[in-house]
Amino acid sequence: MSMSSNSTSKTDPVSDVQSLRKIIHVDMDAFYASVEQRDDISLRGLPVIVGGQPNGRGVVAACSYEARKFGIHSAMPSAEAGRRCPHAMFVKPRFEVYKQVSQQIHTVFREFTDQIEPLSLDEAYLDVTSNTLFAGSAYRLAREIKTLIHERTGLVASAGVSYNKFLAKIASDYKKPDGLFCILPAEGETFVASLEIGRFHGVGKVTEARMHDLGILTGGDLRQWSEAELAHEFGKSSRYYYQVARGIDDRPVRVSRIRKSMGSERTFGDNLHERTEMLDILVTLLDDLIDQLAAKSLSSKTVTVKVRFADFSTFTRAHTQHKGLLDKGSAHRALPFLLDRALSLGQESGMQRHGRVGRRSGVRLLGVAFSGLAPLGEDSPIQLEMRW
Repeated sequence: MSMSSNSTSKTDPVSDVQSLRKIIHVDMDAFYASVEQRDDISLRGLPVIVGGQPNGRGVVAACSYEARKFGIHSAMPSAEAGRRCPHAMFVKPRFEVYKQVSQQIHTVFREFTDQIEPLSLDEAYLDVTSNTLFAGSAYRLAREIKTLIHERTGLVASAGVSYNKFLAKIASDYKKPDGLFCILPAEGETFVASLEIGRFHGVGKVTEARMHDLGILTGGDLRQWSEAELAHEFGKSSRYYYQVARGIDDRPVRVSRIRKSMGSERTFGDNLHERTEMLDILVTLLDDLIDQLAAKSLSSKTVTVKVRFADFSTFTRAHTQHKGLLDKGSAHRALPFLLDRALSLGQESGMQRHGRVGRRSGVRLLGVAFSGLAPLGEDSPIQLEMRW
């Protein structure tokens, strides 16, 4: 295969296939941690962990490449990260700063295309099919975007270029950090065939393990399965797996991504045992989410309560309003019922609950989420009838 890497290229074979799209996936390298190292020179070259302190109950939000060498990754408990790397520098996240930097990055994107699909503060797809700069070269355009981001923010981005979103995302991760990689249309199927199944976007740890049990270790193995066989094993995801195994992904770059859910969680330094205290916290989380929905002119059909016990066992209970949308009063009335049902599941799993959760267990995290979001006015909120 003759795939492009970090070396300079005078031509861009992707642009030679005019009938195909040209997609760039840009992903900032260790974004939160890199911002902290940029703003505090004493952190440069050191293992930096953004998130909770190692003596607390928080988790790792992000970490530098120096920290990743110790097996540290996002969502890992901070205490575990501290054990793995005792000399790591723990830094509280500064989300307002990260948002400001993200705006600078998106300003660069908009200089080249308005077809931008943001995935997070530090990641986005760009459709540059119609771009005529650099003689229509998507590869050279991606290199220019990387250069401008570094000049304006002092941060490093990786970029992947290909003819669909699936391959562009894989390409951006292929040469990290500071990567620039191109998967050409003629090379897509061959590249996917040699790719380990765990590197497929959309294949998580659980699915990867299941595929390994079925003898699916690479894209080539996945391609041997018919769509019907995949449907039997993986249900509605089968179509996606069948297509990407062949280098096919027709998903468009969505300029306005529809948000499907919105949630909020709180982890406690000391486990909670009183139901009334839990309910008060859930009400606070709910009210904050309702304000966020109103600010975005959204409403919801489903409210979910999440309870995580001290042993990390987690239970969720949800209610969906099938006709109309939930109003504020209905959502509030649902909370105690959903909390009790989640606590009951914990009780059935060996937890004790008699007005209080057993002292040896307790609750370490509570969360509330809204899903089935829709624009206000699309459907009228109605009163929720409780049938528990």
